[in-house]
Amino acid sequence: MKAIPLLSALILVASLSFLLWKRPETFQQQDEHRSPEAPTRLAEDHYATGTATRDGIGKFYHDREIAHVMGHQAINWLERDEREGEEAPTLAMRMLDLGETDVLADIGAGSGYYSLRLAMQRPKGKVIAVDIQPEMITFLEDRKAQLGVENIETHLGTIEDTGLPHDSIDAALMVDAYHEFSHPYEMMLSLYRALKPGGRIFLLEYRAEDPEVKIKPLHKMTEEQARKELEYVGFEWVKTHRHLPWQHLLVFRKP
Repeated sequence: MKAIPLLSALILVASLSFLLWKRPETFQQQDEHRSPEAPTRLAEDHYATGTATRDGIGKFYHDREIAHVMGHQAINWLERDEREGEEAPTLAMRMLDLGETDVLADIGAGSGYYSLRLAMQRPKGKVIAVDIQPEMITFLEDRKAQLGVENIETHLGTIEDTGLPHDSIDAALMVDAYHEFSHPYEMMLSLYRALKPGGRIFLLEYRAEDPEVKIKPLHKMTEEQARKELEYVGFEWVKTHRHLPWQHLLVFRKP
C-alpha cells in the first residue's frame, strides 16, 4: 500500500524537474523574437493577407491595406492643368530645400511632373526618375527630349528594389506613390542603402486625417501611419509640413 504514495512522489519530482529544465529554453526563444537592433535583422515576414477591398490588393503592412498601382493610363490625370490649384506642387517643391548640387531620386516618378521641374530648377544638380512601368519611363524620356533637360536620368526599378547604388543619393522624393508599393519594407530598405548618411526622405501623401480631401481612402495616409512605417525601417522623422491644400509632406533622415 505504501508503493502508491512513493510512486506519486517520484512522478511529482520528475514533473517539476522537467518544468524547471524547460523554462530557460522558453525564455531564450522569447528573447530571440524581440525587436531587432538593426533594420537588416528584421524578420522576413512583414506582411499579412486578407480580403481585398475594391481599391486594395489584400496585402497589409502595419495594418494598412496596400492600394492598387495607378497605371500609365492615368498620365493625363498626373499632367492635368488643375494640379497646381489643387495640390500646390510649386510650394511643395520649395519645401524640399534641396542643395544646388544634390542628387535627388524621384521614386515612382510617373510622368515626371516633379522630376522635370526639379531638374530644370537646379541645373547643377541631378534628378534620377525611378519607376517600375516602362511606359512611364518612355513618356518621361520623350518629355525630357522635348524640353532639352540634360540633368535628369531615368531608371527602371522593380517592385522590391530601386536598383540605386549604395550611398549614391542625397535625397529621395515620393509623391503620392508610397502607399501603392507592394513591398514597402524592401523598397524603403533599398532607399536606406542608397542614401548617403544624413540623406533625407521626402514623403508627400494625401492627408487621410482630412475628410475634405476627396481621394479614395487607400490612396491617402495619416501622418501617424507614415511615421510608423518609415521609422520601422530605421529612418528618423524630422518634421512635417501641413500647409498644402490636400497633402502633407513628411521629412525623414537616414542617421
